[in-house]
Amino acid sequence: MYKLLLIVMMMAVWMAVHLMGVEEEMAMKTLSQSKRAVNRAAHAAAQQLDKTALGGGELRIDPEAALEAASLYLGANLLVDASGIPLENSFLREPVELLVFDVINGDESFPYVYRNDDFDFEAVLRKPGVVIIAKVTYPRAFEVLAPIEWEIRGAAELVAG
Repeated sequence: MYKLLLIVMMMAVWMAVHLMGVEEEMAMKTLSQSKRAVNRAAHAAAQQLDKTALGGGELRIDPEAALEAASLYLGANLLVDASGIPLENSFLREPVELLVFDVINGDESFPYVYRNDDFDFEAVLRKPGVVIIAKVTYPRAFEVLAPIEWEIRGAAELVAG
C-alpha cells in the first residue's frame, strides 16, 4: 500500500516539474516573439521620413507617422489592437504598454548615445532613430510560475543612403 502511495506522490511531483518546464518554454517563446515584435516596430517607426525636411535636404523622422507605424507593427505582430489590448486570437491576455517611445532626430550630433536610466537602457545611434520600450506580461498557462513581466527594449536607425 505504501508503495502505491509513494508512486502517486512521485507522479504528482513529476507532473508539477514537467508543467514548470513546459511553462518556462512557453514563457521563452513569448519573450522571443515579443522581442521580435518590438524590434520590427522600432525599425518600421525609424523609416518614417519627414517629407518636408527631406525636401530641404535633411533626414528627419516624422514622430507622428513613426508612432503610428510602431503601433501598427506591434498590433500585427502581437495581435493587439491600437490601444494594446489583446485580440481574441492573441497569445497574450494582458495589455501591452508602450512605456517609452523616443524619436532621436538630426538635432542631435551623431553618434548619439541614448540613455534611459529609468529602464537601465543605453543604445548608440549613428543616424536618426527610434527607441521603444514596451511592457509585456506572460499569460501563464498552468500558473506554476509566478507572474512574469518584461520591459522589452528595441532601437532602430533610419536606413537611408
